[in-house]
Amino acid sequence: MSTDNRLDVQKRTEFGKGAARRIRRAGNVPAVVYGHGTAPMHITMPGHDTMMALKNPNALLTLIVEGEEQLALAKDVQRDPIKPVIEHVDLVIVRRGEKVTVEVPVHLTGEAAAETVVTVEHPALQVEVEATAIPESIVIDIEGLEAGTQIHAGAIALPAGASLAGDPEALVVNISAMISQEALDAELAEAEPSTHEDAADEAPEVADDAAEA
Repeated sequence: MSTDNRLDVQKRTEFGKGAARRIRRAGNVPAVVYGHGTAPMHITMPGHDTMMALKNPNALLTLIVEGEEQLALAKDVQRDPIKPVIEHVDLVIVRRGEKVTVEVPVHLTGEAAAETVVTVEHPALQVEVEATAIPESIVIDIEGLEAGTQIHAGAIALPAGASLAGDPEALVVNISAMISQEALDAELAEAEPSTHEDAADEAPEVADDAAEA
């Protein structure tokens, strides 16, 4: 993971929704930095540079605050549901050599055997790794794997220095046989209710109602 995401940020003393709106109107992002027993520090981050830096999950940021450097990871990123802008960022302070627990995306390479369906049950793995060496993804090779293959978290080779922090029995990748069109049609036919049977079942009820009348 690159540590070149250097951002010049400014401390801020104005808080609340009004102040946050003014910051966003100026093209910047309101944020808060906390961790390691320090008091929360409210800052303003450059909008475009922050968005580019946070395109990758678990991006390690070097914040330049009044001339001093501070390493931080984005803990929570609030994005506008419509516009491509970041509304607020929660950042946690990290130290070089410190280990953190993060969710790292899974990336598949290769192609499974013919006539199989590959399902990713867990798109990310929870791992413990040094803050300055967080991998961008965890690669799983599925080349030639046959139907019936199941890959669990504990069997996945992790990058050097990383250890699994989640459940080793969690199913991450499941490879199953592709169902044929004929078998699919048969299943659909079995699932469809028979209108003739329904009508036959309802007929006695109608007769009984007429008799009671």
